[in-house]
Amino acid sequence: MGLSPVTGIRYTLLCAQLWGAFFGCELHESIMTVSEFTVQNRHSPDRRTPLRWLFSHARWHLWPVLGMLLPSLGNGALASQIPLLIGIAFDALVNEQAIPDYRRLLWVAAMVVVTQTGRSLVMLVRNFSAEVMGQRVERDSRDELYVSLIGKSMTFHDMHAVGDIMARATNDVREINLMFNPGLNMVIGSSSFLIMPVVFAFSIHPQLMLVPLAFVLLYAAAVWQYLTELRPISERVRGTFGDLNAHLAQAIDGIETVKAAAQENTETGRFMKHAGAYRDAFVLQGRVEARFLPLLLMGLSNGFGFWHAVTLYQQRAISIGDVVAFMSLIALFGFPVFVSLFSYSQVALGVAGARRLLELITEQTELDENVQGHSEAVQGSVVFENVTFGYTPTSEVLQEVSFRVEPGQTVALVGQTGSGKTTLVKLINRIYDVQRGRVLVDGVDVRDWQLASLRRQISIIEQDLFLFSRSVADNIAFGLPGATQHQVEEAARAAQAHDFIMTFNNGYETVIGERGMTLSGGQRQRLALARAFLTNPHILVLDDSTSAIDSATEDQIQSAIRRAARGRTTFLITHRLSQIRWADLIVVLQRGRVTAVGDHSQLLKTSPAYRQIFSRHSRWEQPDREES
Repeated sequence: MGLSPVTGIRYTLLCAQLWGAFFGCELHESIMTVSEFTVQNRHSPDRRTPLRWLFSHARWHLWPVLGMLLPSLGNGALASQIPLLIGIAFDALVNEQAIPDYRRLLWVAAMVVVTQTGRSLVMLVRNFSAEVMGQRVERDSRDELYVSLIGKSMTFHDMHAVGDIMARATNDVREINLMFNPGLNMVIGSSSFLIMPVVFAFSIHPQLMLVPLAFVLLYAAAVWQYLTELRPISERVRGTFGDLNAHLAQAIDGIETVKAAAQENTETGRFMKHAGAYRDAFVLQGRVEARFLPLLLMGLSNGFGFWHAVTLYQQRAISIGDVVAFMSLIALFGFPVFVSLFSYSQVALGVAGARRLLELITEQTELDENVQGHSEAVQGSVVFENVTFGYTPTSEVLQEVSFRVEPGQTVALVGQTGSGKTTLVKLINRIYDVQRGRVLVDGVDVRDWQLASLRRQISIIEQDLFLFSRSVADNIAFGLPGATQHQVEEAARAAQAHDFIMTFNNGYETVIGERGMTLSGGQRQRLALARAFLTNPHILVLDDSTSAIDSATEDQIQSAIRRAARGRTTFLITHRLSQIRWADLIVVLQRGRVTAVGDHSQLLKTSPAYRQIFSRHSRWEQPDREES
């Protein structure tokens, strides 16, 4: 028996539609996602349902698909030959002449060897193809998810726990692999063991197909009910695992805080609570599996089938060998019954994992990369026009913010903690988009800029510095991967980082720990400054970038910052008066609103809020200077 490639693909898609009905996957219009960053995929997956998504990936691997389908049919057909051959052997031994037909027995033995040798070969092809299919779909889905996550906006990442995302990117993707092999491999393989007994029972006697046919119909109904009940439980299993992983990631990431507050027992208790929820979901899945009805149907089919075959034998409609052959055919139902208990559960977990991945991939993001947008060289003019922004629709971190910055100016943003300073500068390079109003760079709304072009020309050094677990040189050259060693060292010298780098055993090739935890706060900030200096941005944002640096080093870095600020627009978020004083423009923020704009001398005369901030920070900074 054989299928053409087109027929094979149609059969696979038909199976997908049937399983879609099992799992309650409704058809929707094609989902189009907006992304900050996109990579041209090798394929264009159909994201309307989890099963369509999975099989749209699978259909691009034609040979593994055929390698699963055709050998599965061949395996079922060859396996069905054994019962028929055993029946022939019985008739050869038990006949009217009471003389065994040894020649016929020899022929049966030879055919058993031939059919089972062929069966072993087709099973090898089937299992190998299923493994290749699972690995390739896992690879493709992981690639698609990674590109999607990189392209999501910061709002998306702010709203999702890292641990849950990691659980989906690792465990759920792995479940997709296991869905194909052994899950789907067993489902397709066992399907032929349902079809062949019906076909070959009919060849023995037309009436003998009644019991196998009834079993197949009742089996399909039982599996339908089983999968319908199993679907929400499988999603619960995957969901509770995500929650468990999210809590674990938070606890490990904040381990210093946990230990400092002596909260190990509390965090362990919370972890056990999540682990208990995961366990309960798994136990519930086990209870559903324990009520698997096809096991009962298998026993009933054996009983009724034997009664029917014996009745026909008594009527001399069939021989004793036919009775044996028929009962052996019925026994073939044992394979789909026993493997389906595992395989359909694995398919259910794979579909649940695919659904969780699609939730991330298809979730809408507010930003788009605007490939055809404005992409000229930035001159440095920045204008805020009645800007209002909030991280959620019900909150407003910034309200009606308006001010103008000319190219080359240095702007200091001052205000109390929580006044919106850091949020404001993140609107310039579209880490977030305004809710109302406009942010203009060189007179062009930032939303009309090509996102990559805009961000390449803006460098932000944040309070919460992030350094990768890579070499010092790689961290400095992160924004300019093709930088030469000379350029890296020049940037490090400008940030006053070269001297301490050279104290490391491997110098610039020293691999630092994750997030730079092997470095002091001042060292991390100087590496971040070097990274910014290397990219030579047209707009430079320093978000309290000298907060962890001693006064002596700060004087050196301030000189470097002043040199770096020449000819480019610079935003300073700082409480250092020495930096605030030399700013061309000072913007005072209070509770998300601009209360004053001007230079140092003007604001001392006209802004009570600035005088209060200036007086408070003067008291803080004076002891530091005296100690230095």
